[in-house]
Amino acid sequence: MKNTMMTAMTVALLATTAHAEEQFSVVGSWSSLPLYKQFTTPFWTEDLPTMTEGEMTAQLTSFDQMGIAGADVLRMLGDGVFDIGQTVADYTVGDAPELEGLDVPLVAATADEARAMVDAARPMVEDIMHDRFGAELLGIAPYPPQVVFCKGEITSLADLEGKKVRGSGRMTTKLLEALGAEGINIAFSEVPGSLQRGVIDCAVTGAGSGYSAGWWEVSDHLLTLPLGGWDPVVIAMNKDRFDGLSAEAQETLKSAVQEGLEGKAWAAAQGGLENDIACLTGEGECTSGEAATMTLVEPSEADMQTAREVLESEVLPDWAERAGGDWATRWNDSVGKVVGVTVPVAN
Repeated sequence: MKNTMMTAMTVALLATTAHAEEQFSVVGSWSSLPLYKQFTTPFWTEDLPTMTEGEMTAQLTSFDQMGIAGADVLRMLGDGVFDIGQTVADYTVGDAPELEGLDVPLVAATADEARAMVDAARPMVEDIMHDRFGAELLGIAPYPPQVVFCKGEITSLADLEGKKVRGSGRMTTKLLEALGAEGINIAFSEVPGSLQRGVIDCAVTGAGSGYSAGWWEVSDHLLTLPLGGWDPVVIAMNKDRFDGLSAEAQETLKSAVQEGLEGKAWAAAQGGLENDIACLTGEGECTSGEAATMTLVEPSEADMQTAREVLESEVLPDWAERAGGDWATRWNDSVGKVVGVTVPVAN
């Protein structure tokens, strides 16, 4: 009898330990960029185990290391191929056009403004993750503001007219086309070769991303007009896997992601932009490596006004038609109030 009781207690203890220790398979976004190197990797490999006293660990890779497209991450996440996925929201708008409302160009000039916009959109993104991808939202982290790299001289926004420009997302591409440019859809990794060969004249991405990926080697002018917003990265978990966690574990994981990954990335976003521009142009102190010598082109008030007028009169109404009036109304009542923009909604 004594041996039987001891065996039962041992089995129960092992079962409890196994339940408490969770290991997640995690797929991050571009492995070569600062978000992955500086925030994603240390969080999943070091911070999460420390914050949870070893109860949660992760095996991390990135979608480019896996050889899959960023647009496939949330689809594969919903199918249970891995537990947690991170990808640029704009990559997935072919499956969920309403998700474009998370990253509207030109309406957030600072990291604080961008985070306020993202926080206002968070309930919408939670519903999109549930309904479209069978996933639970854990967090939303930023890339740096999306600026314009050009090969060849430009002095203002008007100089983009007639040029072939790679956009960072669908809404950005629509904005470029409305401004008279030819919007080109090219993967991030293909941009340097396309600029070098003259397939495109300019390309939009984050300042830090462009620096890390060496875009300054094949372009020479940098227009710091935030035509592509902040390119938020959605961090989500397979819904069945999340629902299988205890309520306490669910809260622990969400809090850890928001504090240890999302929060740290946002805190570094504004200072990072200033450093990235210094590294690309040599104007200021670059702490990330050797500074390049791109020509800095700062947008004028007229540039900002022109772009903003086109955004509100053409780009956002086009998005409302694709996403549907219900989503546009919901955006107006949340994000729109924060950024001071109202999308016209057809009755």
